[in-house]
Amino acid sequence: MRTTTDEASETWDAPHDAAAVGGASRALADTVSGSGPGSGPDSSEINARYGRTPANRRRVRLWAWLTAAIFVVVLGAWLLWAGLLENTDALEAQNVAHTVVDDREVEVTWQLNAEPGTSTSCALQALNESFSIVGWKIVEIPPSELRTRSLTESVLTSEQSVTGLIYRCWLS
Repeated sequence: MRTTTDEASETWDAPHDAAAVGGASRALADTVSGSGPGSGPDSSEINARYGRTPANRRRVRLWAWLTAAIFVVVLGAWLLWAGLLENTDALEAQNVAHTVVDDREVEVTWQLNAEPGTSTSCALQALNESFSIVGWKIVEIPPSELRTRSLTESVLTSEQSVTGLIYRCWLS
């Protein structure tokens, strides 16, 4: 059976071409499944060609174990450094209250938690309503036998302050 298209005047033999297409797909299926003639290299040759050998698997497994071991050692060292070897001379300061005495002075009260027998220093600040620093004082705190102390100090200001705070405390 021959059919002719009007415009391009091409001919197409339907039964002959369909058999060719069907035969090609059968040949391809035979090659992929390995059952046809000339089915190609066996799986061991393909594995060797693409590096999927037992020696390569051992090498990959060794690298994976080495990487995991290095990760565990580094993580353990960091945990030891960050947790167990932490400085035991912890210092904490917390604002308790402030009192504006007048236009040029504010009293700051704070709680200091430090190891007994250590001397510390604290920086106090006074702020105005636009959060600008209008007063600053560094206070030297002598060692004490108490771990937690409540302290009050007066800070002179250049203008009216609205608050007094601890800026920072440190071991001296």
